[in-house]
Amino acid sequence: MGDDYENIAAIYLRAEGYEVIQHNFQCRLGEIDIIAKKDGYLRFIEVKYRSNAVAGLPQEAVTFQKQRKICKTATYYMMKQKYSMDTPCCFDVVAILGNEIKLYENAFEYCD
Repeated sequence: MGDDYENIAAIYLRAEGYEVIQHNFQCRLGEIDIIAKKDGYLRFIEVKYRSNAVAGLPQEAVTFQKQRKICKTATYYMMKQKYSMDTPCCFDVVAILGNEIKLYENAFEYCD
């Protein structure tokens, strides 16, 4: 089911001008749902879905601990793909609540 929402998010991101370059990057450090490029930035995107807000908003599930894991995984990805550590990056969140999609560009800063 998560893959379905990641595919929906990828379609949405393409319509917003993102060039999706990878889905579900995984390593021992963690996973990044979507990696894309837009506006000269390498973007690491977390996708969160909730059918309703009873358990909280989807973007609230991207906790500081989750952010740290995404950042470490992003660093590993950049090293593995031979990106310079000077490559401009940002961390976005696609929150899907029911049928509504909201994009949070630069949702959080790099954290180590």
